[in-house]
Amino acid sequence: MHPIRIPALAALFAALACGDPNELPDPQNENVIDTVTISALTGTPIRLPSAYSISDRAPVRTDLSAQFDFAFDVIPPGNVAALLPRAALGFPADGAQQPGLQETDDAFAEIREALLNGYVTSDTIPVAVGERYLARSRVICSSLGVPLYAKLEVLAIDAVARTVTFQVLVDENCGYIGLEPGLPEN
Repeated sequence: MHPIRIPALAALFAALACGDPNELPDPQNENVIDTVTISALTGTPIRLPSAYSISDRAPVRTDLSAQFDFAFDVIPPGNVAALLPRAALGFPADGAQQPGLQETDDAFAEIREALLNGYVTSDTIPVAVGERYLARSRVICSSLGVPLYAKLEVLAIDAVARTVTFQVLVDENCGYIGLEPGLPEN
């Protein structure tokens, strides 16, 4: 037998003996729907959170932390409400997959799984009330090298207060893409 093939065969036999090495562990975190309000990056007091961290399921103050996946701002001219993934704000890549958003026509309750590709990662994304998005975090699950996934729906935009309110469901289970309440199946 050729010596280069021995390690490959050993790995194959180990995988067969121990089960599927790509099988995910059982999910530990239930998916829940949160309602979140964040303020614009500009034109609001710095003490107000202007970004959102998918992995923390929480608003983030950008003056205190760069650990977020997207921010909100109102862009002139025209005062367009917009979400900005990290790369759109000039943050360098943390890994192979950048955080991003992807608009969907599906109703919030009908979004059952995240997509793995097709996310807008480096452009400003204008948003309006009623629009829905799939969201991908920065790479959080270092052991698997994968991001987390979420879905969100814009519930309100307050032009005077310069805020956006959205409902969001995050699947905090590494490697899972299920976006329904409760424990994910996949």
